[in-house]
Amino acid sequence: MMNVSVVLADDHVLVRDMLRERLSREGMEIVGLASSGDHAVELAAASQPDVIVLDIDMPGMSAFEAAREVRKASPSTRVIFLSAFVHDRYIDQALSVEASGYLTKSEPPEAIVEAIQRVHRGATSFSLAVLDRIVIDPSGARLDDGSSARSTTLTDREWEVLGYVAAGMSQKQIARLIGISVKTVQHHIMHVMDKLDIHDRVELARFAIREGLIEA
Repeated sequence: MMNVSVVLADDHVLVRDMLRERLSREGMEIVGLASSGDHAVELAAASQPDVIVLDIDMPGMSAFEAAREVRKASPSTRVIFLSAFVHDRYIDQALSVEASGYLTKSEPPEAIVEAIQRVHRGATSFSLAVLDRIVIDPSGARLDDGSSARSTTLTDREWEVLGYVAAGMSQKQIARLIGISVKTVQHHIMHVMDKLDIHDRVELARFAIREGLIEA
């Protein structure tokens, strides 16, 4: 049985309590429970855990910024992200902060236990859905080539406009909604299409659905 100190950060109490109970049964020491990114950083700085498990969708500081702050406050702490979503922009941000793992919430508890044990030993652990989108080579892990990787170059405003376009809104409607000119909307759409190398609204909609911007 491996002795590992862990901070769990998830704003869903049931998820947090379920993981705490299961990890404790495995002999792991739960040294902190957080419901926000800010609290997770505070706990990591105070307890210097071996591993921190961060839910990607928490209030306050983003999970990725929290991971950066954790690494500053506790350099030896290894980071595992946990999320219901597997979006390329999330994966890219997780890799950019040198996360040791990215697991989906559909994984059984035993998979999370195994992942924590693996990263504590110095390995990495990614769900299969994540592994399908990344390449791991001697230089490290990165998103696979194609529109998936190119999507990481979109600005926040371009993501916003893409979501509205994919939802079927007209350029005039988008301009009115976000308070910019139609010409500016046209420029954003052109930049999105160029960056993604997608030049068809149907394909843009499919991409937006995959990235979770709109529902199918």
